[in-house]
Amino acid sequence: MNINYAREMGERHESGVRHMFEVGSTVLYGSDGVCTIQAITHKDVGGVSGEYYVLEPVYQKKSTVFVPLDNERLIGRMRTILSPEELIGLIEDISDKPLMWIEDESERKIAYREVIARGDCAELMRLVKTLYLHREQQLERGKKLHACDDRFLKTAEKMINDEFAMVLEIKPEQVPAYLSARIEAKTSARSSCGARRGFRGR
Repeated sequence: MNINYAREMGERHESGVRHMFEVGSTVLYGSDGVCTIQAITHKDVGGVSGEYYVLEPVYQKKSTVFVPLDNERLIGRMRTILSPEELIGLIEDISDKPLMWIEDESERKIAYREVIARGDCAELMRLVKTLYLHREQQLERGKKLHACDDRFLKTAEKMINDEFAMVLEIKPEQVPAYLSARIEAKTSARSSCGARRGFRGR
């Protein structure tokens, strides 16, 4: 079993522990994707005693993540999954959203890490859209996507696929085709002569 203790020392509350999520809830937790809260337990980790959420990633069996309840930064990375209506709304809007490409590599890494850490689905979709289009441009030049950008793309794709699969009750590997079909249908309806934008299946 893979056990991950999500900890960041020096960022703990002094105001006490609050249970923001209930046991049995389904949440999205950063790059671990969709997780089920299995329990809230007391543990001693690295000489520090405290209460932890016990998360089990839905699509990574035999993996467990422990998140300290008194760490605001890490708890802030947990959020409830969106509703079907909210996800459909994001699909409807993605074609009109601006790209988030950053030329400076160092600045790009920092910005994209923050997007992954926040786990906001709208931002993740913009990130995937951006890197898809950049990858196509690189291929036209006979080049490959930078290794770091490729990792960001795969991580963002996984997070999106996990959430859409859970909410829409389909398999994660079916999500890219589902997104492509929805977005292309919307694009065709809006303009028969406009250039198609947005997600494209791999």
